[in-house]
Amino acid sequence: MHYKLREHIEKIVPLSDAEFEFVSQHFTLKRFKKHQFLIQEGEDVKYNYFVLSGLLKLVFTDDMAKQHIVSFALEDWWESDFYAFYTQHKATMSLECIEDTEVLCITFADYKNLCGGLQKMERFFLEKATFGFIAAQRRIVSWLSSSARQRYEQLLKQSPALVQRVPKSMLAAYLGVSRETLSRFSP
Repeated sequence: MHYKLREHIEKIVPLSDAEFEFVSQHFTLKRFKKHQFLIQEGEDVKYNYFVLSGLLKLVFTDDMAKQHIVSFALEDWWESDFYAFYTQHKATMSLECIEDTEVLCITFADYKNLCGGLQKMERFFLEKATFGFIAAQRRIVSWLSSSARQRYEQLLKQSPALVQRVPKSMLAAYLGVSRETLSRFSP
């Protein structure tokens, strides 16, 4: 399964076999079942996760106990409660499996060791973080400037595989609309 990680990293930085051996030593393979939590709000966030197979949702629960889906993570994506992971604070969000899922996990200490030991990985994670930041900004702007229908159409265009794999109720929560409203948009 580590070959998927190597392919993913080498989209940004090339690695020799020796370098990838060093990289792979910092990751652990874990398997989770559908509905199992990788992170629960209020707990320590031990890992940043690279999704090999399966599907995850990152959820924030507000003071009124309403759940807001912050993001989904498919294969070839990274996911965590990044604030909690990088600051070593308690989780403010939960990460749950929508499908049976396999991930490669890296601890914060291993992340620091990896970046300190191989400058290419520091560059890799910087680029991933930059594109993640750009995506977050685009999502915020979309929320501020687009109708619910436009957000749904954007999601269909950008992530058709996600729309096929995620239940309509979860898509509605992600888009900030009711299930009934989403049903009017979708075929």
